[in-house]
Amino acid sequence: MRQFYRDFLIRDWQVGDRTAASNLIRDVLLEYGLPWECGCSDRDVIEVEEYYLNQGGEFWVVEYLGKIVGTGAYYPIEKGYKAVELRKMYLLPEARGQGLGRFLLQQLEMAIAARGFQEIWLETATILKEAVKLYESYGYQISTGVETQRCDRLYIKKF
Repeated sequence: MRQFYRDFLIRDWQVGDRTAASNLIRDVLLEYGLPWECGCSDRDVIEVEEYYLNQGGEFWVVEYLGKIVGTGAYYPIEKGYKAVELRKMYLLPEARGQGLGRFLLQQLEMAIAARGFQEIWLETATILKEAVKLYESYGYQISTGVETQRCDRLYIKKF
């Protein structure tokens, strides 16, 4: 993946992104009062190769002027039918409010569909109001069965 949105570069994760991407996700979670769980829910950010790349998923970063300001990822899951879980879609405050989140979600959905997947599952927290609004506006339907401790919403979208 290598795509531009305005002055933002969306690209595939590289080994050198590990610290910046994990720090970004930690900082956004803390901004909303949510815990960073490096030994549990956020372990996948530390071990991107194992959780995403080796499992048939993708992990992208968003750069602005050489700084990582966002992330977005998915990997195949056993739940559902030809399903993936959308994960780690976070933007720093300076990258928000410019349509970048919508664009990133659209690009992730197109990549997922192009690979033949038919369902997207995602978990989020109600406190992430912007994310909830975005997902609902793109046709994600609320469901039950949240597995992540800090999340209280599960959404599913079928193509």
